[in-house]
Amino acid sequence: MKKAIPIFLAYLFFSPLSLAKAQTALEQYIQEGLENNLVLKEKSIELERSLLALKDAKSYFLPSLDFGASYTLANGGRTIGFPVGDLLNPVYSTLNQLTGSNAFPQLENVSEQLLPDNFYDARFRASMPIVNTDLIYQRQIREKQVMLSEYEVQIYQANLVQDIKLAYYNFCTAHTAIEVILSSRELVERNLRDNRSLLENGKGLPSSVLRAESEVENINALLIDAESRKRNAAHYVNFLLNKPQDSPVRFEEQQADIAALAELMGENDLSTRPEILQMQTAESIQETAIKAGKSYWIPKFSTYADLGSQSFDWAFDQESRYALWGFSLSVPIFQGGRNRNQIYRSELGLRSVQTQKDLLSDKLQLDLNLTKNEVRANQAALRSAEKKLESSAAYFRLIDRGFREGANSLIEFMDARSQLTQASLQKTINSYNLLKSMAQLERQLLIQTY
Repeated sequence: MKKAIPIFLAYLFFSPLSLAKAQTALEQYIQEGLENNLVLKEKSIELERSLLALKDAKSYFLPSLDFGASYTLANGGRTIGFPVGDLLNPVYSTLNQLTGSNAFPQLENVSEQLLPDNFYDARFRASMPIVNTDLIYQRQIREKQVMLSEYEVQIYQANLVQDIKLAYYNFCTAHTAIEVILSSRELVERNLRDNRSLLENGKGLPSSVLRAESEVENINALLIDAESRKRNAAHYVNFLLNKPQDSPVRFEEQQADIAALAELMGENDLSTRPEILQMQTAESIQETAIKAGKSYWIPKFSTYADLGSQSFDWAFDQESRYALWGFSLSVPIFQGGRNRNQIYRSELGLRSVQTQKDLLSDKLQLDLNLTKNEVRANQAALRSAEKKLESSAAYFRLIDRGFREGANSLIEFMDARSQLTQASLQKTINSYNLLKSMAQLERQLLIQTY
C-alpha cells in the first residue's frame, strides 16, 4: 500500500491524460486533499486494521507459549482404601515370632482422599499446529480483505480528486464570472454617468437615466449572486482539504487540453478500475470460503510440550519437576449438517457477488458512455459560445460607437451590452463545464498501477 499511493498520485499529476499545462494551484490542492481529508484518513485506519488482522492470521502458524498454574485445597470427597495392615500384619507377626523381637510393628489400613489437598501444578506449554486447513484459508481470506481495503482507499482517493477538481472549477467559474460582471458594470456605470450628464445639460431624458440605473442594479444583483457562489465554492474546496472554511483559495485560469481530451475520448478499457478489481477480489474471497467449507473433513493435527512442576505442600525438587510431549488429532464425524449449510451459504454469497460484478460492469460502461456524450455536448456548446462571444463583442463595438455618435439608441446599447455580458458568462460556464466533464471522464478511465 505504501508504494501504491505515490504511483497513484504520479498518475494523476503527470499522466498524459491530465488536464495539463499550468495547474500548480490545483495540483497543490489535490495533494493537500489526499494528505488531510478526514474521510480518507478514516479509510486508511480501516486499512491498518485489515493489515493487523492479516498479521493475526499469520501468527497462528507460529508456535505459541503459555504459562499456567493451579492450586487446590480439598477436604472430604471420595477416598480409596489401601489394606496395608490386613496384608502385612500377619507377615510382621510371624517375623516377630521367628526373631523373638518386636522389630516389625503392626500397621493400620490406609484410606487416601482422591481430591488433591494442598496441591499445585505449574507449567509452560508450547503448542504448534501441524495440519489445519482452517488456518490456511483464513490467512488467504485475510490477505484478500487487505486488498479490498486498499481498493476502498484508492476508490475514495479517485473520488476525492474528482471532487476537488469539480469544486475548484466551480470556484474558477464564479471568479471569472465576477470579472466579467465587473467589466460590464463599468460599462453600465459609464452609460449612467453619460445619461445623467445629458439630462443635466438638457439633452437627455429622465427615462434614459432610470433605465441606466436599472441596468446598474441588475449588474449588482448578478455580482452579488456570483460572489455568493464563489464563497460557497471556496468553502467546499476548504472542506475537502480539511482546512478552515475562510482559508483563501488561489485562482488560476484553467484551460482544457484538446490533445488530452482526444486521447481520453479514445479510451474504453475499464478492466483496471479499482471498483472492478474490488469485486473480483470479493469473488475470490467467496471461492476461498467454498474451498474452506469443502475441506472440513481434513483432520486437524497439532503438537504440544509441557515443562512444569507439580507436588504437595509447595515442594519443588527433582521428583516434582516433569516434561510432557504429545500430539492432538481432531477429525469431524457428524455436526448436524452445519458444514453443508456453510458450503451452500458461501455458494450463495459467490452468486451474489458475481451478480453485483456484472451489474457494476454494466453501470461503469453506461457511466463512461454518458460522460463521453456529456463531453461532446460541452465541446459543441463551448464552440458555439466562443462564436457567439466573438459576434457579440463585434456587435457591441459597433453599437457603442454608434451610440456615442448618436446613431444608435440607448435601448440598442443596453441590448448589445446585455448580449455581450451573457455571451461572456456563457463562454465561461461552458469552458468550465467542459473541464468538469473531462475530470469526470478521467475518473471513469482511471488506471491503477500496483
